[in-house]
Amino acid sequence: MSTFRSHHEQSTETAIDKRALLFGLMSVFLCGLGFSIIAPVGPFLVQPYINNPGDQAIVVTLLTSVYAVCVFFAAPGLGALSDRFGRRPLLLLCLLGSAIGYFVFGLGGALWVLFAGRIIEGIAGGSISTLFAYFADITPREQRTKYFGWMSAAAGVGSAIGPALGGLIARFGYAAPMYFGAIITLINVVFGFFFLSESLDEKSRLKKITFVRLNPFTQLVNILSVRNVKRLLVSAFLIWVPNGSLQAVFSQLTIDTFHWAPALIGLIFSILGVQDIISQGFIMPKLLKKRSDAQIAILGMVSEVIGYILIAASALCSFYPLIIAGMFLFGFGDSIFGPSFNGMLSKSVDSSEQGRIQGGSQSIQALARIAGPIIGGQIYVSLGHAAPAFMGSILIAAAIPVLYKGTHVTK
Repeated sequence: MSTFRSHHEQSTETAIDKRALLFGLMSVFLCGLGFSIIAPVGPFLVQPYINNPGDQAIVVTLLTSVYAVCVFFAAPGLGALSDRFGRRPLLLLCLLGSAIGYFVFGLGGALWVLFAGRIIEGIAGGSISTLFAYFADITPREQRTKYFGWMSAAAGVGSAIGPALGGLIARFGYAAPMYFGAIITLINVVFGFFFLSESLDEKSRLKKITFVRLNPFTQLVNILSVRNVKRLLVSAFLIWVPNGSLQAVFSQLTIDTFHWAPALIGLIFSILGVQDIISQGFIMPKLLKKRSDAQIAILGMVSEVIGYILIAASALCSFYPLIIAGMFLFGFGDSIFGPSFNGMLSKSVDSSEQGRIQGGSQSIQALARIAGPIIGGQIYVSLGHAAPAFMGSILIAAAIPVLYKGTHVTK
């Protein structure tokens, strides 16, 4: 029996288009790198345009939220368009848009230009739903969680390199990381243009797209009406809200509490990426042999709760080792929750619906990342630096029973 399984796995591996896999992993890597490279320098790019220092954290979080607003409106449409016209043209167009967004943000000159750059990036960033659908196209169903883990690892490598690299490049100017992100994204566009083949064949595509499929609100209602998907997305929303808050306020927290410079902030952000690499390379393969996707997701959620508690304690005590330990635990939890959640979600629908379901998922994630930074910024200013982390521990603790009841976790 084990011999047959080994032979079957080898045959499905060889059926995968290696160039498509390389392009997909490279695109996810660049998403992680391009998004995280701004993390250490965001507050410093905003600072010249803010008269009241107390408003800086709020503006930084609003820049994160406006990105998420654009992803919310763009993701379902891009997912549906990819179901109709194929993944390749949508991916190349969105990567090109991301490069333009990075360049505009780096150009700066006024606060509205920074917001314009983030809007362009956000619209193009809706392509993440197409990337998930693309991986669902090129990978066998029974191995999909593993390949989503590879996606998470690729994003982790980008996220690990991005902040540290951004902090170092910032020595040449705070806008330099944005120009670097634009250049490497353009390189991937060129690679994809010449070497990427289409992953969705003609007979598997939608015959037509209605306005309903492009409307993010309608898509949300339709997706949430699917019983085996609803609890998954509700629990994920409760996780993504504080995650978006942490991402938005973390740099400001370390500046205000520990007086850290961009290079050190970038190094700490890199912990999240390192955790992805370690988890997908060594931990997830072992977990997948012994535990279900749902069990792995819940383990990740528990780890995130503990991480948030340590981050909150570091803000209260001004003791930086706690924030480092908290980021390690949070990073581990996030790294195993993501691929297990996307595996469960992908397996809930057939191939013609992958773009739609992933687009809906990304819209809900975008809603969380709209609310998270805004709420996080407000309670950071009004309730103290530890408040966003406390919010994270409470919301994720509430999400655990929602996911548990929805999946009937079994060993």
